[in-house]
Amino acid sequence: MHTASSPPRNPASSPPLTAPIIQVEGLHKRYGRIAAVRGIDFTVQPGEVFGLIGPDGAGKTTTFHILGGVMEATAGHIQVRGQAPRDARLDIGYLTQQFSLYLDLSIDENLRYIGGLRSVSDRDFAERRNKYLRLMSLERFGDRLAGQLSGGMKQKLALCCALIYKPEVLLLDEPTTGVDPVSRREFWDVLAALASEGVTIVVATPYLDEAERCNRVALMYEGQIQQIGTPAELKQSLGLHRLEVRTSQLQAAERSLEAQVADDGATAIRDVQTFGDRLDVLISDPQSGETQVRQTLNQARLPIDSIDLTQPTLENVFVTRLRQQGLEPPFISFPRSIRRDRRPTEAAIYARNLNRMFGTFQAVKNVNVEVRYGEIFGLLGANGAGKTTTIKMLCGLLEASSGDIALGGETGNLRSQALRRRIGYMSQKFTLYDDLTIVQNLEFYAGVYSIPKRLRREKIEWVIDICGLEGQENLITGQLPGGWKQRVAFGASVMHEPEILFLDEPTSGVDPLARRQFWRLINDFARQGTAVLVTTHYLEEAEQCNRMSFLVAGETVIEGSPSQIKAAQPGKLIEITPDQNQAASDLLKQTLEPWRVSIFADRLHVVVDDPDTEIPQLRDRLQSANITVHSLRPIPYSLEDAFIGTVQRAQT
Repeated sequence: MHTASSPPRNPASSPPLTAPIIQVEGLHKRYGRIAAVRGIDFTVQPGEVFGLIGPDGAGKTTTFHILGGVMEATAGHIQVRGQAPRDARLDIGYLTQQFSLYLDLSIDENLRYIGGLRSVSDRDFAERRNKYLRLMSLERFGDRLAGQLSGGMKQKLALCCALIYKPEVLLLDEPTTGVDPVSRREFWDVLAALASEGVTIVVATPYLDEAERCNRVALMYEGQIQQIGTPAELKQSLGLHRLEVRTSQLQAAERSLEAQVADDGATAIRDVQTFGDRLDVLISDPQSGETQVRQTLNQARLPIDSIDLTQPTLENVFVTRLRQQGLEPPFISFPRSIRRDRRPTEAAIYARNLNRMFGTFQAVKNVNVEVRYGEIFGLLGANGAGKTTTIKMLCGLLEASSGDIALGGETGNLRSQALRRRIGYMSQKFTLYDDLTIVQNLEFYAGVYSIPKRLRREKIEWVIDICGLEGQENLITGQLPGGWKQRVAFGASVMHEPEILFLDEPTSGVDPLARRQFWRLINDFARQGTAVLVTTHYLEEAEQCNRMSFLVAGETVIEGSPSQIKAAQPGKLIEITPDQNQAASDLLKQTLEPWRVSIFADRLHVVVDDPDTEIPQLRDRLQSANITVHSLRPIPYSLEDAFIGTVQRAQT
């Protein structure tokens, strides 16, 4: 571990001092006539966290298989530690997308099994077992079965198993899919600590807020790398700025501004995206862009609550680059056959003092929920907070221990056939049949929901089109990647045009481009009067909700719009750029609660309650340890920051 007197090299800002530990030149991989990887080049330096970002089918997993020595390349020069990957396998740790350990073995038994396979000595095993379980906060759970662990704990165990034989290179293929925000942040802090010890990490993730934590990022699409750089370089290269526009008439404002979008530079407005209580508008010039936005909305006689200039996100970079190449899939409106006249003030989902007991354990405690027609409501919480239990009670799949529920105006039998036809439900677990084809699954659901036969073909074709699976509808569903399965499952849950839609982590593992399409569809359903209740672990996408509540240990701890929840956070969020990132993090965590300090590539995010007093103390503490602070500035809370702060404070 680096200390204050032994600063680690900062790969994000320093020139390479050594030969690359991973070198890829002209990598091609073909499966018959299909080109999965088409001539990619990149290098990774020792101790670097390198992100490989792209949608399903981009070629990321194929690249990982080749780097891990599992598969041979069709062509190209690939070296890991100066060797062919197959010869370097003993120095490579590889976490695949699927959890690959034994669910009926305990944490310690899984570790011993992997240690035995890799011939780790008893002494080294004991030392590493204690070190890594402590680093992952798993030291108290050594005898717990892997099958009884939460998603985040499973991923930490998988990482421990990959580290037990002390690899120099870690390959992590979407390691945090389905993991809650608190566990995800802890997982990435562990990766930063490992990188500071010299471990080289290559990670694929569909979550672009996670990519902010990488030293460098490669954007990959259709088997090719489109762009490589630090997160800051990628955002700067975009040459665009972002406005957060708040108005009480979002839909009308979106239509007016979208009419002004021009990719050819004819206007300053380049993109418009709806979020729960705001619009994000990408502009080419801050001054002329804001002027054009104000003029457009004023001409349409639409109110403006606020316009704030802010930095574009990595998701903006990713989506814009693909749109520039004409690779963004078109938006395909749902073929509607039912017209509804629902008042937006009318409650579609209502629960008061909702409780659920499992034996002596109370999973849900006096939860109140109200979702109106046309509203998107987010139910957010860490794993085990009670979200899925609450959803199952609200839609009649699980009986409440006590409390009042009304669903679509019904208060009696929530399991009636008539009511179920008015509800759409997409569960956390994939609910289609793996051994049926895609079209067979869709035909089955069309029958279950009693869709008239004259309408079925059009609606099934719509699902195939939005999934980008034209000509592949006879594929066996189990052969689809996770992101495509989610798209098909979403289509199956809405074909019957539900009045009320329950979505339990609908975009888990879905790439950024598909996730954007997902939310355009969800917003379209809401605008047609559907009430939507959604859970997600991806807090940047939770910004799409009109309102939300956070659950902690089965209780609601805060509720409001995304802006209200961020504004309600106490204290300040500070961004610090030190010359010794890991050493600075370790030092500050000695006096601050660990959740208040998190590493983002070459920077730290630090939450302070009393900035006037605490910021000078932070500077003095770092300076006394010979750590230079290059910059220190307050930054706005993200929804993830607000979520973690709220959850952690509620648990103390």
